Amino acid sequence: MSDRKGVRAGYIVFAHGSSIESANDSVRVVAADLARRGGLELVEPAFLEGGRPDLRDAVDILAARGVKRVVVVPYFLTLGLHLQRDLPKLVEQIRAARPDLRIEVTAPLDGHPALLEALLGRATEREASASEFD
Repeated sequence: MSDRKGVRAGYIVFAHGSSIESANDSVRVVAADLARRGGLELVEPAFLEGGRPDLRDAVDILAARGVKRVVVVPYFLTLGLHLQRDLPKLVEQIRAARPDLRIEVTAPLDGHPALLEALLGRATEREASASEFD
């Protein structure tokens, strides 16, 4: 997918990562679903720790596919330590190593209206199952 200026864009779903591979696989599924539902051709997962690829490798994968603009979408709920300290440091290092790429980072999920809808959905699911036992 190209942006308005015709620059080929790729997206990275950036998660913490886990030593439990099924948790990392869940992030990979989210990245694939984002690509499919968003009509986005180039989406990769990436992990801070405990999973592969890491952010640098995911950027390299996208660059090898012709991307000139990378949008990192943190799969984190809030702007905690990893997003305030670790991600900016990683992005700075990658920008220095890859001056041919434009790398942008979106806000975390916190504050997005869909997050409240997801929480409401989970709460009402629980409410519905609890009433079965009353």
